[in-house]
Amino acid sequence: MRGGLAATAAGIAVPAMGAVPAAADSGEAGCPPPPGPAKIGRNDPRHRSLASRGYNRRFAGRPEHVWVVGTTEHVVRAVQEAVDGGKRVTVRSGGHCFEDFAADPAVQVVIDTSAMNAVYYDPARRAFAVEAGAPLGEVYRRLYLGWGVTIPAGWCPDVGAGGHVLGGGYGPLARVMGLVVDHLHAVEVVVVDRAGRARSVVATREATDPNRDLWWAHTGGGGGNFGIVTRYWFRTPGARGDDPSRLLPAPPSSVLSFTITWDWNKFDKASFARLVRNYGEWAERNSAPDSPSTRLYSEFQLNRRAAGTIGMIGQVAAASGAERLLEDHLAAINRGVPVTPVRQVRDEPWLAAALAGPPGEPGPYWRLKAKSAYLRRRLSDRQTDVLYHHLTRTDYDYPGGLVNLCTFGGRVNTVAPDATATPHRDTVIKMLLINGWEAAADDHRHITWLRELYRDLYADTGGVPAPADGAFINYPDADLADPAWNKGAPWHTLYYGDNYARLQQIKAKWDPRNVFRHTLSVRPA
Repeated sequence: MRGGLAATAAGIAVPAMGAVPAAADSGEAGCPPPPGPAKIGRNDPRHRSLASRGYNRRFAGRPEHVWVVGTTEHVVRAVQEAVDGGKRVTVRSGGHCFEDFAADPAVQVVIDTSAMNAVYYDPARRAFAVEAGAPLGEVYRRLYLGWGVTIPAGWCPDVGAGGHVLGGGYGPLARVMGLVVDHLHAVEVVVVDRAGRARSVVATREATDPNRDLWWAHTGGGGGNFGIVTRYWFRTPGARGDDPSRLLPAPPSSVLSFTITWDWNKFDKASFARLVRNYGEWAERNSAPDSPSTRLYSEFQLNRRAAGTIGMIGQVAAASGAERLLEDHLAAINRGVPVTPVRQVRDEPWLAAALAGPPGEPGPYWRLKAKSAYLRRRLSDRQTDVLYHHLTRTDYDYPGGLVNLCTFGGRVNTVAPDATATPHRDTVIKMLLINGWEAAADDHRHITWLRELYRDLYADTGGVPAPADGAFINYPDADLADPAWNKGAPWHTLYYGDNYARLQQIKAKWDPRNVFRHTLSVRPA
């Protein structure tokens, strides 16, 4: 979500630097006991807050109970009880899912990991541990203040690490550092075997690890598929030694944060097309892994004309030539466009920018529908005409709804498509299409507008992207599994490409009873 719909915690104790928090529930070795386990039923006043903690207000589950857990052992206990009772179970960390994976009325038990938020250096693994409930802002704060390092994860600081990482998360630093999963060393998962026994498993990327396939599945395989993640460990491949400050990349000391706006009412069809084409061509020219422009990340916000503006937000990693890089970016986008944009640029410490998140993030107050696509080249002229039509339609007067084009590529494209479960390694733009509104009575109207826009963009390929382009599993869209809206490539091909068959085999091995499932979950082989 970005500002087009309106027009994402400090104070948590940090473990001692270099120390591993005690895993025992008793709080030994001077550590306070972890919260939970607390089993919150419908008669408990906390139930409503826990059951409705999702970001998308279209979905409100009514589970029989919600477990608040503080340790991996708590999760094992909660999963085992659900399996023994034949209850449908799922997990929630940050709650930012765009579909009803956690808020499905069929779900009877929700395991809430938000209290599992430790971030620390684990000397035994020479890696940084991040518990599943930690919000990204806290991950950035603790890694940077403790050791001067970071991971290239998402821009919204209140997104939970649990679902973000395993979907192949990205953010403003991805073009220079790769995806967050490119730095994933290990994962701890609670799984259920064929006999119905819940247990925790640690899987690493080490070639000799017999559980390595489970690690691979969590490098882009999507949430709610194989088990419940309780902890990640991060270490950049090839990092040597025992100095924690050298085991993950260092972020820039500062960034140029920018907000650019154009007056929508000054555009006609031709000038709009020129602006969109310019942005796409810049991405094509500046997304090679060795391009100096990978230091720049921008999101081009194509709002509806009724919103009044077209926008662009982003960051440049501050170093020599940062101002020139931004100037060149803006000049290339505005070349031949007879509308002068208004700009706001500020130089700020990287951590301050990371904790602030993107401007205009509205928070969890909207009913949402989202779609996505990867682009290996700019939008075609026909697709740009489709955008103009739907963004300026007079039979649909709602100012919300936008198409967000995000610069991509760079280091992301240096990894082989089968090295991780994330296959989209030859792209230059990631596209998010989203609409948000408040009243349930308006659901059909606003969802239909977005569906028609997406269908018309991809009219040449059955209403969905071509298989070689694909879509982003962390922006899940149940319509891709609906033949009424997808007459092209199967949903699993769009999300996983040729990696899907391998994910199915891993699913059959690690979740043979299909305990963990939802609308777009991996089907067992």
